[in-house]
Amino acid sequence: MIQPTETADRIRELLERNLQEVFGEGDPERRRAGDRRTMGRGRHPLRAAWRDRRPAAIDRFAGDLRATHPDFVYTPHGRPQVLHNAGRLAWGSGRRGEAPDYTGWDVITIRNGKISALYVFLDEASDEFRRASDHG
Repeated sequence: MIQPTETADRIRELLERNLQEVFGEGDPERRRAGDRRTMGRGRHPLRAAWRDRRPAAIDRFAGDLRATHPDFVYTPHGRPQVLHNAGRLAWGSGRRGEAPDYTGWDVITIRNGKISALYVFLDEASDEFRRASDHG
């Protein structure tokens, strides 16, 4: 059996911080600080910007995403789930106090206390998923 090297609490913390402090943060300085606190070095499969692990590439990707929906907030749906050195978190995004415009899952793996890989799944019922699928 694989023995986890990361605590379940740390994995849950990273999932929640990534959602709020990286993707949910509109201020570039605070977003970069959130990225430094959560992301480890390595390759990330989320679009081409993530393959280049430089902070500027991640900041640009998250900032561009935030610019498309500046008044949206990310809301966790339930508690993060943990298995070994991985975790997942369901979430919705929309205007505060309203039903989400789109929903999805973040799935992460952890190495040395930081996110080593991030996979974002948009639910197929979401308009955002259809737009992303159209652009490959």
